[in-house]
Amino acid sequence: MKVASCGIHGFHETIGLDVDEIRVFWVLESAEFAEQNAYRVVISDSEQGIAAEIASDFHAAFDSGRVWTDQQRNVLCRPSGGFRSTCTYYWRVTVWDRNDVATHSEVQTFFTAYPRSQLLPPYSMNQKYMPHSSLIFRTWFEDFENKWKAVWIGNGGDKPLYLRRGFSLARKPSKAIALASGLGHFDLHVNGQPASDHVIDPGWSNYHRTVQYVGYDLTAHMTAGENVLAAHLGNGFYAGSGTEEDRFFWPMYEDNTYVRYGNELCFFAELHLFYDDGTHDIIHTDPSWKVRKSATTLANIYASETHDKRLYPTSWTSTGFDESEWTFAKPLTGPRGLLRYQNQPPVVLHDKLEPKLISSSRPGVVCFDLGQNASIMLHLSVEGPAGSEIIVRYSETANADGTVLMPDPLFKDFETKVYSKIYLAGTGAPEDWRPDFSFTAARYIQLEGVAMEEGQGLPVVRSLYARHISSASTRVGSMKTDKDDVNALIKASHWSLSSNIFSYHTDCPQIEKFGWLEVTHLLAPASQYIFGMEALYTKIIYDMIDAQEPSGLVPTMAPEIRYMCGPLHDTISWGGAVCLLPELLVKYYGSTWVIPQVYPAAVRYMDYMKTKERLGGLIEHGLGDWGRDIAWGNLQANIESAYYYKCLQNTAMMAKHLGHISEAEKYGTWAARVLEVYNRELLVTDDENVPYVYYTSRDNIGQRDCQAVAQAYALQSNMVPMQHIASVQRAFLASVSDNRIRSGELGLKCIFETLVDLHRPDIVLAMARQEEHPSYMRFLRRGETTFLEFWQDECRSKSHDLFCTIHEWFYAGILGIRPDEDAYKTFRIEPPYDSEFKDVEGHVNCPYGKIQVKFSQTDESVALSLSVPIGTQASILIPENFKTSIDVVRSDMAVTPVTSEQYLVLKNGSYSIMFR
Repeated sequence: MKVASCGIHGFHETIGLDVDEIRVFWVLESAEFAEQNAYRVVISDSEQGIAAEIASDFHAAFDSGRVWTDQQRNVLCRPSGGFRSTCTYYWRVTVWDRNDVATHSEVQTFFTAYPRSQLLPPYSMNQKYMPHSSLIFRTWFEDFENKWKAVWIGNGGDKPLYLRRGFSLARKPSKAIALASGLGHFDLHVNGQPASDHVIDPGWSNYHRTVQYVGYDLTAHMTAGENVLAAHLGNGFYAGSGTEEDRFFWPMYEDNTYVRYGNELCFFAELHLFYDDGTHDIIHTDPSWKVRKSATTLANIYASETHDKRLYPTSWTSTGFDESEWTFAKPLTGPRGLLRYQNQPPVVLHDKLEPKLISSSRPGVVCFDLGQNASIMLHLSVEGPAGSEIIVRYSETANADGTVLMPDPLFKDFETKVYSKIYLAGTGAPEDWRPDFSFTAARYIQLEGVAMEEGQGLPVVRSLYARHISSASTRVGSMKTDKDDVNALIKASHWSLSSNIFSYHTDCPQIEKFGWLEVTHLLAPASQYIFGMEALYTKIIYDMIDAQEPSGLVPTMAPEIRYMCGPLHDTISWGGAVCLLPELLVKYYGSTWVIPQVYPAAVRYMDYMKTKERLGGLIEHGLGDWGRDIAWGNLQANIESAYYYKCLQNTAMMAKHLGHISEAEKYGTWAARVLEVYNRELLVTDDENVPYVYYTSRDNIGQRDCQAVAQAYALQSNMVPMQHIASVQRAFLASVSDNRIRSGELGLKCIFETLVDLHRPDIVLAMARQEEHPSYMRFLRRGETTFLEFWQDECRSKSHDLFCTIHEWFYAGILGIRPDEDAYKTFRIEPPYDSEFKDVEGHVNCPYGKIQVKFSQTDESVALSLSVPIGTQASILIPENFKTSIDVVRSDMAVTPVTSEQYLVLKNGSYSIMFR
């Protein structure tokens, strides 16, 4: 048995942790059957100490001692007195198997920032105060080693700018760590090289409450002699560029409710240099840094930039650059928000998308079809004379001649006012351009003022491609089937999801880019099959805490870029994510890290929702099943009351976890009251016209109806009385018997989950394959490569993930992997026996390791290959018609598994199973 990997809950990268305790996890692997019987976690500020931890003089910052348990996740490490500031810590885990054989993980590291300091000092705090004020400011200079040293700097303006600081080192440091932030976004460079592969650092947040900073390990870049640290700043949402240069900026649309967080782009950095002799030097931002305006004169986050190559200071990020004409930086007040480490995965560039088709509608205009719609950053190389102007436009839809098209007449601005403008320097060689601080979703690119060949008197395009921009979340799952149309849906769904995950989870990367909250919990089950989402969901929870209003209301989006009105601002199926996400982190990752921080917000939100109750416990003031007939407000009482019930249950769970037993009982009783009202008002048991009981909506007061979504929500929320479950399932099946989708984004999730429970993949496929909308396959038959915003042939947005709940069905209903206990400690494998699928294979890297499934069936047998990770237990559904003979082989050795009436129960190993 070996420790394959380790990590810290809630943090993707670990350079700059700002906490005094952590929760760790590890993954085990073995070629043979193995079990963990005990563990020991040790943390030290000495790498040599970790390696020699058995020495009598070893001193650990934290030592769990030997703990007799099979626990591999959510292990609390809380050093006495917390962690030291700006210090590298080393940790490793030792595990013992059932034979008491010990094995060590590789040594892991993390670097701390200032766990007990959350503000930069004003520049005046770095100056010598007059004697009469020294006592007033005394505390600013106490405990100095645990406080930030840097100050915010800039040029006092709101246009993109460059900053740099050259310095000379007498010797090469053994470690160099930079902690930095720039608002709205920044790129960091060191000695002519990018500091990382990140783009649009730091993550978007409510800058009045929280400002994220980023950590970079620059050790490999540092050298004895001359060095330089350089940064490029752009606007982002922090100082949105409005309608400048007649470009589109969404939050200024309609009612002009967008208010900038700040009017001065600002930057700070601390470079910590450590040497073998134990010395520690710090270089930080102050007015000695040099600044100048950027060659990117407009940085509009909505894919509109202006860049003049003639103004670009070549080699400005390298040593030896002449900065004599640059000005000194100004110390700035900076944002009000507290500093928090960027715990979520950074945004990076992924797949390279090459044009599949190139056309020209008229001289000077060249159009490119990338063949795949996706969130992108464009890479362009053009050669031409100095001053040549090139326009770049993007779209998800094209006219017949290949030119960009916005099919929604209300959003024509995306066709005419979203573009980048580039001026060439005329170097006589190809000049490269990529947006600095903007991205969009697009399949089609339109260039104006260029040609593809020489001789037309225009700049010539030497190359063009796009890179998919998305979160660096670990890719954990993939699958394929023997059905081409299903594989195409899997691909389209994957691109739709991946194109909406950044430092927050949005529902479209093109027209809005907003942090709508319903997608976070609706798509959590789908997303966790293919991406590692724990750290990002943790950050989103912080966003919701920051967005919560004094009344307790959590709005529909976080960060909240603009104030929406009515149900677009106040809907529990959106704001309730503050209660729903913590439970999902426990369910899918076994992580309770964020519960102490979010519980007070959940309590306040439940108190707020109580003021909105109707009929003694129903909630029905929100958006209903959004996306059905675009926006109809249907099934409010069913959907929103179900979320109210779930939020109360989750608040009780969090209270219990924190040891607040009386509060847990309070919310449990509260939830029981809501459940009683729900069934009293909505459950119909006396309808003699149908042979089942069912849930009605209150869409038309006094009239009864039996909609699939109403039944599915009651079933999936565990709100149906036990004696009525089978009857309500019959009502559900009756309401989907024509295989038509009658739901929006909220209803879809529960419909698909219910069809998985009832083992009816045939109905899902029939729904997806409808000729007319609502239909998934209609999207693909019309040439789309992602999902649209609504059940329409043409939409303003074609990279929406609202309907991606079907991705959960792919993995749970076809591949058949479904978690039971937290973090897949126990899970089920339930392939769709007796379905049209004959061959299915795929994997999910669950928190304990890789679950691999390969399933094939004929009329005579079902063959199943399965990998079960150490620390987990799988229950494999036995096909009803293949029970005559069951053979189970593990590692070339036949085994006799534990068998229940319906399931084979297997612990870790790789298995070949044959049902006949």
